[in-house]
Amino acid sequence: MIRRLHPGEALASRPGHSLVGVIRMPDVVQSPVRAILKRVIGALTALIAAVLIVYFDRDGYRDVNGDGMSLLDAVYYATVSLSTTGYGDIAPASSSARLVNVLVITPLRVLFLIVLVGTTLEVLTERSRQALRIQKWRTKVRDHVVVVGYGTKGRSAVSALMGDGAEPGSIVVVDTTQEALDAASAIGLVTVHGSGTSNDVLRVAGVPRARAVVVAANRDDTAVLVTLTARELAPKAQIVASVRERENEHLLRQSGADSVVVSSETAGRLLGMATATPSVVDMVEDLLTPDAGLAIAERDVEPAEIGGSPRHLPDIVLGVVRDGKLYRVDAPEADAVEAGDRLLYVKKVTPPKEA
Repeated sequence: MIRRLHPGEALASRPGHSLVGVIRMPDVVQSPVRAILKRVIGALTALIAAVLIVYFDRDGYRDVNGDGMSLLDAVYYATVSLSTTGYGDIAPASSSARLVNVLVITPLRVLFLIVLVGTTLEVLTERSRQALRIQKWRTKVRDHVVVVGYGTKGRSAVSALMGDGAEPGSIVVVDTTQEALDAASAIGLVTVHGSGTSNDVLRVAGVPRARAVVVAANRDDTAVLVTLTARELAPKAQIVASVRERENEHLLRQSGADSVVVSSETAGRLLGMATATPSVVDMVEDLLTPDAGLAIAERDVEPAEIGGSPRHLPDIVLGVVRDGKLYRVDAPEADAVEAGDRLLYVKKVTPPKEA
């Protein structure tokens, strides 16, 4: 029975094969020579199997020559059968003619079939493969990061995530621009085509099971709506949102964002600092790049550190996170480290000689 899809049917309730084109799994890079070799091996395996079947049951076959079925006859029969040649009024009668048919005519016939229908078969095969991978991914995806918007901010966020050790397969990008989705897919990310303001699209991206959601929309009103929708779907997920104007920050927090980055003000501060102290800007950029030089990181407090001052630790501690609230290292609350605290510190990523 064929299941018909209605235009208004929710994407999240559709089977995997109907989401090909909406969800795109990253392509598996494979050598052309290896791909051809796999096809040749598969064809030879099928041919050998057919030859053995015919040869072991040779008493059930009749040859027009009346001399019984030899191994060469079995190979010939299997070859013309698998190539859909069939039987006509002209057929090779001598052994040499049949050998030429097997070694020369059939490869030419296969080459013709590949050129004629190869493209169609490749498209159908790739679509089926995508459908199976999508279905498998939807059943297993957990604790991933969903990035809504793959513009400049979204790409920088993904670079930071991957620089901090996140696997490409654990990041899902949602965008409406095909060029952006192609760029994300090229580096191994799972992509979902659609608007992040849609409850249905975010469900397809697995937001209800996501560990974090990064809202990197180009418009503040879009960011607010995406945040509202994501928070409704994932009450416990970490939601980080970007906003252009400071006056809209409170809207994002009220919508459920755990952290809000005011992009225009942050860029403006860096521009102002660069006019007087450009080296400071370079250091800030270094700290914000998790895969090179120095980086700001967060870790649990070790048992031996409990009760001590964070200013006396070997690491350069910038702050203490206690019960979800950040205290700067010079705050009275951070005078002594307590059990369950987390330390915000400067981590060395690149050894000094390589920096």
